Amino acid sequence: MLHGLLNEESINSLQGQEYRDRIQRIEKSLTDAADGDLSLKELAEWAVGHRDWNVRRLAVETLAARFVDAPEARAAITEAIHDDVDWVAFTAIKVAGEHRVPEAVAHMIRISGWPSNFTKPAYARKPVGCGAAFTKRALLDFFDSTDPDELRELEDRHFARLRATVDSARREPDLRDAVLIPAGPFIAGARVNDIGPFQMDNTDNPLRVEELPAYYIDRTTVTNARYAEFLDTVGGSREFAHPDEPDGKDYTPAHWHDPRFNGPGLPVVGVDWYDAYAFARWAGGRLPSENEWEKAARGTDGRIYPWGDEWSNDKAQSVFTAYGRDDIRNLAELEELLVTTTVSWPERPVAAADSHPVGASPYGVLNMAGNVWELTRTNFFTRADMAPFFKGRSGQEFMNRPEAFHVLRGGTWTSPPVCLSTFYRGKDLLTDRHNEVGFRCVYDASGK
Repeated sequence: MLHGLLNEESINSLQGQEYRDRIQRIEKSLTDAADGDLSLKELAEWAVGHRDWNVRRLAVETLAARFVDAPEARAAITEAIHDDVDWVAFTAIKVAGEHRVPEAVAHMIRISGWPSNFTKPAYARKPVGCGAAFTKRALLDFFDSTDPDELRELEDRHFARLRATVDSARREPDLRDAVLIPAGPFIAGARVNDIGPFQMDNTDNPLRVEELPAYYIDRTTVTNARYAEFLDTVGGSREFAHPDEPDGKDYTPAHWHDPRFNGPGLPVVGVDWYDAYAFARWAGGRLPSENEWEKAARGTDGRIYPWGDEWSNDKAQSVFTAYGRDDIRNLAELEELLVTTTVSWPERPVAAADSHPVGASPYGVLNMAGNVWELTRTNFFTRADMAPFFKGRSGQEFMNRPEAFHVLRGGTWTSPPVCLSTFYRGKDLLTDRHNEVGFRCVYDASGK
């Protein structure tokens, strides 16, 4: 009988009072049913997957009343907290607090914040409405306290095992060849607004002052030798993968077998954003934000190039040095040269990652102008951290989405000096793998 009442097509065809009567009959049937007549598996499926939201709500209530000690029931209640219909979510939140469902606590804290904070006198906060009120009440019911200090202790106790797991999995940062960038402000952005003969636009990076905490950054871009350590260690593991990483991802660089690019001391190229993300996590760090990259490249005085304000061919690997030409004066001449590039020429397009010491930044960071573009974790359009959501889609489906483009910095071996400035912003699709693009990592420097 219950299965007939819950038939999705049948419910969907009902209107007005007929629909309300059906929901009341379902509620009565669930309430009156003996435990042996109810299926935990089916109730969990209805709670998160039934097309009618009232059925989902009633399934959540029944799971809490009859099966709350079962992990499957608690998992379904927790998932229902994120239901897109308010009263399903509110019901899940209420029963999670009343029945003290431990799995739901972290999810509710994401909605309302920490109880030890919102119980403080005059605590300022944004959330308003039923959802925030239900969530606050549920968390206070779970912890059975309204005292901020006691709540902090209870929160620490509740998450102790999770924190221990996270700490045990945390990798020590690879600081073998990293440079400390001290905390403080720096001058960011372009000091020139003219378009110039190469028609490069710097108006998207206005002159300003930015403040950053201390951090470490790799002195050189990641080399092939260092990346090989990552490949040997990780193998086919997805331990360090971004959640959006494509299925079956192979971290092997596209140009791994090209003798022009695969020397041990050369910067690794032919990697995409997902490859670099995984490497950075494996190394105990992360990709730099574009502001972190820029400060490391120019210091605090707003210089145009890492070494100063005047261009010098011997301080960076640019289109001039890679192609042996110094007579490229505008965009047309640059493009005329670049279309002569082949799979085997230029013969030596990139320099060693530790080359050009005379072109070092004020902090001693090398090749932040030229050689290879450098990936960052910053979205080109929003300037927030990258948050891709394209798993299972082809490049054609997301290549025009703003969320798919990260910022590149520093210019490369095909770039003229205007692209090698400390403030020029390039961009690239996060799945592209070019022989012009590499990366370096940054690492936390707490207390520095």
